[in-house]
Amino acid sequence: MLIENMKMAFSAIRINKMRSFLTMLGIIIGIGSVISIVSIGDTMRAVFADLYKDVGLTQAYISVAYWLDDVRQSDYFNLDDMARINENFGDEISYINTDGGASSDAVYGRTKVKFNYSGIDYNYQDVQPVNMVYGRYFNESDIKGRRRCVVMDTDSARQLFGMENAVGKSFRTTIYGSTEDYTVIGIYRKKVSPLQAMLMGGSTGGSAFVPYTILVWPNDYFYSIRVFAREDVDLDDFFGRLKAYVARMKGRNPEDIYMETAQSEMAMVDKTMGGLSAAVGGIAAISLLVGGIGIMNIMLVSVTERTREIGIRKSLGARTRDIKIQFLTESAILSACGGVIGVLLGVSLVTAGSLIFNVRAVVRPSVVVLAVGFSAMVGVFFGLYPASKAAQKDPIEALRYE
Repeated sequence: MLIENMKMAFSAIRINKMRSFLTMLGIIIGIGSVISIVSIGDTMRAVFADLYKDVGLTQAYISVAYWLDDVRQSDYFNLDDMARINENFGDEISYINTDGGASSDAVYGRTKVKFNYSGIDYNYQDVQPVNMVYGRYFNESDIKGRRRCVVMDTDSARQLFGMENAVGKSFRTTIYGSTEDYTVIGIYRKKVSPLQAMLMGGSTGGSAFVPYTILVWPNDYFYSIRVFAREDVDLDDFFGRLKAYVARMKGRNPEDIYMETAQSEMAMVDKTMGGLSAAVGGIAAISLLVGGIGIMNIMLVSVTERTREIGIRKSLGARTRDIKIQFLTESAILSACGGVIGVLLGVSLVTAGSLIFNVRAVVRPSVVVLAVGFSAMVGVFFGLYPASKAAQKDPIEALRYE
């Protein structure tokens, strides 16, 4: 019986192709919008997850809380403090250094470019590998000797020197009030997708790594420490113990210590993106209501047009339930077809966008199945009234209808 009803439904759709397509259009737009928005949201969440993986999910910054009123000299860290932390937690730390940074003009001849400098140790590549294309990376002597040397990316080298291979070139810059000549010892290449570049914003300045021992205040003081935990460590437990240790070391309460982890940041961003995606997807789903109303309208027209057919079927023994199921099947198939086309449209849009921005598209199969199933349910729901109206027709009156 179901197969027969489906055959009749597809036959009715083929007979009125344009009308059927226009009826499905609301469902197509609704489902396509929902699939696109939810998939774009999932893709963006994946992009942010990849960004956090690039910077290190085991990373954390720790300092005495910036909101305290009684800031003391002892609240700042020094190199001995960092050594003590590394000694006590060495088995659980893969990398540690000062969270040092500075921004200043880099001058080469008549060229002046605003540069952001980040202080790193010689083993930073263990946690943040870079693709060196010219020269070399820092070694232990560069760090301990506080040598005025830098490693920069190819784009920054082109901005300052007009060439990628700037190894051996020197420029003048001022860091913490001290103006010195710095020599380029290595150039690396950054791989950034168009979407990541857009998210990070356009920048006309440059960036470079310098030994972290340079980026400390007078008397080797600094405000915060950056730590990368080992990947096999229980992060919550480790960061909790580290926070308590720093509090004891600084004579502070644990709540006076500020710790920011990449894991918590990523969870917050993921939650925000997921909420926005669900909210906007819900708004887009309202268009399904409009599509459902369109299905109800066209099914009412179909019932009127096929009144005589209904009368003939009833006179040949079709029950009220049979007529009702026939029109419910037709409305469900009409809506499901629109849902399938909407899914194809939505997936195509997301795939095209991912190719343009060079990112991996994320389309969850569960969302696709749910969208098609929901579209069929819309068809059934809005087809109930037309189907009931068709089933309740008097066969004698239906046969007389012209």
